[in-house]
Amino acid sequence: MSNNTTTEKKQPPVILCIGMAGSGKTTFMQRINAHLHEKKTPPYVLNLDPAVGSLPFTANIDIRDTVNYKEVMKQYNLGPNGGILTSLNLFTTKFDQVLDLVAKRSDSVSHILVDTPGQIEIFTWSASGAIITDTLAATYPTMVAYIIDTPRTTSPATFMSNMLYACSILYKTKLPFILVFNKTDVVSHDFAVEWMTDFEKFQLALSQDTTYMSSLMSSMSLVLDEFYNHLKVVGLSAVTGAGVDDFFKAVDEAVEEYEVEYKPEIERMIQEKVNG
Repeated sequence: MSNNTTTEKKQPPVILCIGMAGSGKTTFMQRINAHLHEKKTPPYVLNLDPAVGSLPFTANIDIRDTVNYKEVMKQYNLGPNGGILTSLNLFTTKFDQVLDLVAKRSDSVSHILVDTPGQIEIFTWSASGAIITDTLAATYPTMVAYIIDTPRTTSPATFMSNMLYACSILYKTKLPFILVFNKTDVVSHDFAVEWMTDFEKFQLALSQDTTYMSSLMSSMSLVLDEFYNHLKVVGLSAVTGAGVDDFFKAVDEAVEEYEVEYKPEIERMIQEKVNG
């Protein structure tokens, strides 16, 4: 099949929502889900968090229907994190069935939204998280929406640790990346944009902090400069809905980025595995 066929059906983009506990990830999911429903372009929703009590949106596929997280903890004698990880591992063994269900609906949905566990490292650094991410990215234009709690990142040190974490996820997933500064109804994200675009401004904010941390932060911010160039940054309030249009504009840009920069690389790696 030649590469320049224009008749190929466009696949719906996958938005992997990742964020620290308390960043407002679930409310964010609820907001973008409601927004797409309002526009009469409903998404397909996957919930991968086995420990969530109740969801404020309806998931088409819910890990909790397959795996009982409390039972897993009891059965394998695990703590909360081990329980979530094992639940995710058990679910991943059935992920081909999930892909079949998604594929059946891919013609009729606008986006595929994926909510991940609040214990962020369980998804981003586990084998099953990688399998889910890579499998989706092999078929669909996949991106990461990294949700940040804006009011909590106003100190340079917290801001920096959040950026370093985001940076590590970007290099781990190797996918288009949208930084979503959430809760802008509480605190504007302008300070963050300023820190990311103006090195001097961040240095100035750091100079108010006289601990040993500040010199470490100072040298790290030089490293992150390159990382910032690969980011799309959006300020959004999941509560009021302000900034949702900006977010979806960033999603469209990320789809283009995926097609041009990421897809050829993903296809090359798949080919290598087949030939290898």
